[in-house]
Amino acid sequence: MRILLDECVPRPFWKLLTGHEVLTVEKLGAKGLDNGALLARLRLREVGVLVTVDQNLPYQQNLQNAGIAVVVMKVSSNRLEDVAPLAGQVLLTLATIKPGQHVLVSI
Repeated sequence: MRILLDECVPRPFWKLLTGHEVLTVEKLGAKGLDNGALLARLRLREVGVLVTVDQNLPYQQNLQNAGIAVVVMKVSSNRLEDVAPLAGQVLLTLATIKPGQHVLVSI
């Protein structure tokens, strides 16, 4: 599956999502885009899932229309040591999430 790490997720987190093609916002050329423009770009680049720590994103954007699934990590900060323990849950979620859905994962 092709996944994008949102700007708010530490880049080294991609190494923990084994078995998937993981892009960063920088690699996608989408740094600084607002969420609506970012979701539109994801659809064009055939990215299926956005991984973020932005808990508001699913409520601010129409994920059904965007055709993108979103995994939101509920953490105390976006430092790698805080998000890394969620990698296993993110991987399990990636196996079942469908376009238009959002799933909140936390410890």
